[in-house]
Amino acid sequence: MQAFVTGGSGFIGGRLIERLRSEGWQVCALARSTSSAEKVKAIGADPVEGDLEDADALRAGAEGCDVAFHAAAHLGEWGPRDDFMRINVEGTKNVLLACREAGVRRIVHVGTEAALLVGQPLVNADESVPLRPESKALYSATKAMAEQAVRDANGNGLETVVVRPRLVWGRGDTTILPNLTEAVKSRRFAWIGGGRHRTSTTHVDNTVEGLMLGAEKGQPGGVYFVTDGEPVVFRDFITELLATQGVEVPDRNMPAGLAKVAAAAAEGVWRVLPLKGTPPVTRIAVWLSSLECTIDTSRAQAELGYKPVKTIADGMEELR
Repeated sequence: MQAFVTGGSGFIGGRLIERLRSEGWQVCALARSTSSAEKVKAIGADPVEGDLEDADALRAGAEGCDVAFHAAAHLGEWGPRDDFMRINVEGTKNVLLACREAGVRRIVHVGTEAALLVGQPLVNADESVPLRPESKALYSATKAMAEQAVRDANGNGLETVVVRPRLVWGRGDTTILPNLTEAVKSRRFAWIGGGRHRTSTTHVDNTVEGLMLGAEKGQPGGVYFVTDGEPVVFRDFITELLATQGVEVPDRNMPAGLAKVAAAAAEGVWRVLPLKGTPPVTRIAVWLSSLECTIDTSRAQAELGYKPVKTIADGMEELR
């Protein structure tokens, strides 16, 4: 089997390539820089130099592949709308077109629960919760638009599957753990609303398991949530996560109502003036760290046979 992977030099994409190669797949990976090309080559993939705007590179990577995995995305709390649109939305559409033209049978898209967020809790949420492309958080809005494009593309010889993890963590994380560690060390960290709400999480190995099952067993046009299993208390999970790196979390708290008002005001000032950098607090940061987000994975269990392959305890031990 042959696979094409976008975002292969990233956290999820890199672990996915390792899993694919361990199971005997041949892998091509899009690489937008020399360093990215070297990284994917080191873990066993053939790099294809180019980015999500390079139609020729996308077709070259997809050519001859049975399955494509689209893991590339523009992350972050804040930034120019054009960047989020160009990478998350237009880039996804470019990948879909290249896969269709190259005759790829199936594309598995890395989705996210953030595509459902407009500032409300998600309680035992399943795949019936609607996408929210109107979200005021650019990451949420553009990931919703991207997922809709993937779902709309299903058919006429191309099968699409969406796999949605929540709060991806584990060895090799380049976003959540480093950012939290830096926030504590720079004395910018505070719990919002106490942090005692429940949350689902998804270890990177469980994320990859979901992607592999999506490629093998997912229904055409299907959408599937995958997690570590039972939800945890957000504060307890983050405290243990940081403790694996020897970081002690301060007992500092910001009321949730105040955080929401501050985020809206800060984003308004940054947008109107405009100011460089990221506002001190953003809507999506408040949403992701203060609202319950518990996920129902019944569909993935029933249709994919999904179950976690790594426990939270084992993942924490690995980080230590």
